[in-house]
Amino acid sequence: MLPETAIVERLRESNHEFRELEDAHHRLDSELSEMQKRHVLTPQEEVKKKQLQKEKLAKKDRMAELIRDYRHQVEAGSATSS
Repeated sequence: MLPETAIVERLRESNHEFRELEDAHHRLDSELSEMQKRHVLTPQEEVKKKQLQKEKLAKKDRMAELIRDYRHQVEAGSATSS
């Protein structure tokens, strides 16, 4: 069984969608970190923060799905080649 770090590296190299998701996830994480440095947020900023958190989670979920799909493809391929 391939470790997740190896799968992530392979997806970074071969999957354009995964790279875009990962970049967006990091960008959202940075933006959220900046917002969290402030002690008080306006109501509009609170709404934006929630939207960013949801978007970041959606990106993470999709990356996890791609990792699972890749793992299943690799396992199915190794089962047929055995």
